[in-house]
Amino acid sequence: MTNSTAPAGDAATATSPADGRTEPPGDRRRDRAAGDRRLLRRQRRSRWDLKLSPYLYVSPFFVLFALVGLYPLLYTGFLSLFDWNRAYYVRGEFIGLDNYRFVLTDPVFRKALVNTFSIFLMSSVPQVVLAVAVAALLDNRLRGRTFWRMSVLLPFVVAPTAAVLIFGSLFADRYGMINQLLTEIGLEPIRWHVDRWWSHLAIAGMVNWRWTGYNALIFLAAMQAVPRDLYEAASLDGAGRIRQFFSVTLPMIRPTMIFVIITSTIGGLQIFTEPRLFDDTPNREGGPDHQYMTSTLYIYVKGIEDQFYGRASAAAWILFLIIVGIAALNFAITRFLTRRSVS
Repeated sequence: MTNSTAPAGDAATATSPADGRTEPPGDRRRDRAAGDRRLLRRQRRSRWDLKLSPYLYVSPFFVLFALVGLYPLLYTGFLSLFDWNRAYYVRGEFIGLDNYRFVLTDPVFRKALVNTFSIFLMSSVPQVVLAVAVAALLDNRLRGRTFWRMSVLLPFVVAPTAAVLIFGSLFADRYGMINQLLTEIGLEPIRWHVDRWWSHLAIAGMVNWRWTGYNALIFLAAMQAVPRDLYEAASLDGAGRIRQFFSVTLPMIRPTMIFVIITSTIGGLQIFTEPRLFDDTPNREGGPDHQYMTSTLYIYVKGIEDQFYGRASAAAWILFLIIVGIAALNFAITRFLTRRSVS
């Protein structure tokens, strides 16, 4: 009869399968504990990596924004509460809201604000409508689609100075191509740089020419993301191309429309380059009677040319609050219309 129990010495040791050496149980327990600790540290690092990595990836933008965006904004608000000594080029005494009071009662600023809204309405509203229409055309199966899509972006690539030269030859008061055409058909030429609303129309045309193609490509990207099954289902239900556009395309690209409308509002109320370069007077302050001076051009004149930095800072903050209010109103209206259409 054989004994099935192992000797006591064999129970206290273990044989390593690799080289036949024995390993005490205590060493094995320590190795397992060390391995568990390493695994726990890796798991913790993995969890922290998942939590912190997104913030680290986006942190360069916020750091850059804090340096070149947030700090100047806050310092501008601080500077708007002080007078500015133009003789010694230093900040003067604390005057509270006097700069805001001066700007709000300044007839030039109020005229510039009306001009800003006029040019904004003439440019941003047609711009969004034209961009949606162009994007809908480019969404079709056209020959040379890449060529046409690149073509609509060319005006955006052209420098603003070159765009002003192009439109300067079109809207010149004496020898402009449009006035020559009007004279040929027996009409009176238009004083583009003198008449207030005609100058707004000319500047709005420059803005629309530059930015319509850019916004059209944004809308095109949104339209191509719409599932084609929806169009097939709509066509089976008897909907034509126009009905599909209004019932399928527009509701599906509504978030993109909200984005474009808000960004167009912000850019339209900050327009500066076009009216500045459109002006052919020596001072370049939005015409001889400020008939197309915008709010940002007013800030530039007060701050850079006249060196009233406190008043320019106050005007900048007033414009900032107006833009924030209008952008919030646009967002609230579009969100309400979205909820209403969904319900």
